[in-house]
Amino acid sequence: MGISQYIKEIGRGARGAKAIDRAQAADLFGQVLDGQVTDLEVGAFCIAMRIKGETSEEMCGFLDAVHARMALVPAGDAPLIVLPSYNGARKLPVLTPLLALLLAREGLPVLLHGMRTEARRILASDVLEALGIPALEAPEKIANGRVAHLRTDRLHPGLARLLAAREVIGLRNPGHSVAKLMNPCAGPALVVTSYTHPEYFDMLCTTFASMGMHALLSRGLEGEVAADPRRTPRYDAFVAGAHQLLEEQQPGTASEVSGLPAEIDVQTTAGYTRRVLAGELPVPPALARQVEHILRLSTTITTETRP
Repeated sequence: MGISQYIKEIGRGARGAKAIDRAQAADLFGQVLDGQVTDLEVGAFCIAMRIKGETSEEMCGFLDAVHARMALVPAGDAPLIVLPSYNGARKLPVLTPLLALLLAREGLPVLLHGMRTEARRILASDVLEALGIPALEAPEKIANGRVAHLRTDRLHPGLARLLAAREVIGLRNPGHSVAKLMNPCAGPALVVTSYTHPEYFDMLCTTFASMGMHALLSRGLEGEVAADPRRTPRYDAFVAGAHQLLEEQQPGTASEVSGLPAEIDVQTTAGYTRRVLAGELPVPPALARQVEHILRLSTTITTETRP
């Protein structure tokens, strides 16, 4: 066993590196998840992939490995809305908890999963805790109209260990992409995800198509999946892997958003979220639009998966 044969292929630098196929990627990532490789090999894998970049076939293999190993949330009556949250807030309040609660208010089951990978950011999970929604200790069925959140180590400890390597290495690794794309549900789910760099777009689209996934893809806010409240991004949908462009990006950036606080700390963000849900402040139009897209996709997925 070991992954040295793969590192020899992917670790030859930006020009000399070669991609591996889906089965090889699944084997490599599976060994990393299972703790069968040394810390030195994990570091070499992280740096090599950071320089080379992931292909869609490699990403499919990585997802195959994690899907075969992680604990799954039991299927419910409606497609589970999956919100990965790994970046948190740096400049603007983290709005992923607000997105989750707006979706739940529409009767959808919502799972937010994530963990801290950068020390100084405000996490969505911290805001949910402040709103009186504690983290689950283990995956469980999520009822319609409910928001739940899970730490990554409750889904797979090996994936959490790989993500934590960022604090040592100082760079993101394929685990971060996998965490934002994976489906942790035993039944139909809509994975709401985002990208920050345009060069990832084609790889993500091909991955969703190859995996036959249900997904909503857009440019996120500071790496979070909630829409930037100042902009209207492009939205791409995938239903069983079939692609549909829902909306083109709209030009312009709003100079201010009504009611959005300047502070990003947990208590301020939780207070803002409460006031929006209570109707004391308006829902940012960009988030309202995102909720509309997710609601329509949930209905479409329910129709497509109904026996």
